[in-house]
Order: sequence, then C-alpha cells, then structure tokens
Amino acid sequence: MARLLLSTIACALAAGLLSNAALAGGGNYSFAGGTAAEQAQVRNALDASSFDWGFVREPVTIHIVPGISTSYSLRGSIWLDSDLLDAGRFSWGTVQMEYAQQVHFFLLDDAARAQLTATLGGKDWCYETPGLARGDNACERFAATLAWAYWQSPDNSMKPTSRSDWSAAMAPAKFRALASQLFAQQPAV
Repeated sequence: MARLLLSTIACALAAGLLSNAALAGGGNYSFAGGTAAEQAQVRNALDASSFDWGFVREPVTIHIVPGISTSYSLRGSIWLDSDLLDAGRFSWGTVQMEYAQQVHFFLLDDAARAQLTATLGGKDWCYETPGLARGDNACERFAATLAWAYWQSPDNSMKPTSRSDWSAAMAPAKFRALASQLFAQQPAV
C-alpha cells in the first residue's frame, strides 16, 4: 500500500514537472550579465507569449547591461537595458520584440522577407537603404507585430495605439496565420 502511494505521488510530481515545461515559451538562450531578477523578467516575458520561441533552434545570447539607450539585436545576440528590465512587465513587449528579431534572422528566407515587406507596409526589409526611418524597415514592423500578435495584453508596450504604429501593420489573427504558413515552409533543421 505504501509503495502504491509513493508511486502515485512520484507519478503526479513527474507529470506536474513535465506539464510546466511544456507550457514554457521555449527558446535556446543564455544570459551574459544581469541579476537573477532581471533574467527572470526575460524568462517571464518569453513565457507570457503564445509564440513558440523554440522555433529558433540556434543559440541566442541575451546581454543585460546598464545604460544602453535602446535595446537591439544582431544575429544570435540581444542587448537589453537592465533598467528597462527593472520596470517589470512593462519591459516584456521589448524583450519579445528583440527575440522576434532572432526569428527573422534565423527563420525567414529572402522570399518570406520580400512577402513580409510588402504585407507589412515596409519600404525595405532591414536597414538596407540608408536614410529610411526605423518604422520603414519591415523587420521592425515584423518584430513588433509578432510581439503584439502573440501577447495581446494591456501590459504589452507593443500594443498599437494608432494605425501607424509598427505593431498595427497587420491584424493579430492574420499575422499569426501568415506566420504559421511561413514557418511551415521553412526547411527542417
């Protein structure tokens, strides 16, 4: 009887641990810098989104540093301001937007980028034409729209407030449908 009870408890604990892992936002990332609380804000931000960050299989290093004027991304690396992360949930939209840049770096081919540039109303994909405003670059519209489409919370700083906002480039449901289609077309890694 005691064995059966212990087995039942062990199975319940294992199921609980596995189900929590299945709900995680995924992603293959590590941290360079930041406090435990700041790193937790990044994890919470990615977990809040319904997007599966695990699509990005390549490793991403998330640098958390104080005093940078704006968060930004390069292929395989994200830089986030520690002061922004200290603001809590307000930072989550930015975290998601920067990880969405990794999605475009690793998952989109030239055909998908061209389609998204036209669909999202960009003038260029990503800083290829000098002198364009940041919002004219479709990669910024893509990342902001992804952040909003998969976490439609009033707390999301990517929530559009006007039709000209980057994240208003496409209705969330239409964007999610297009994203599913684009990512289904990508070759398996």
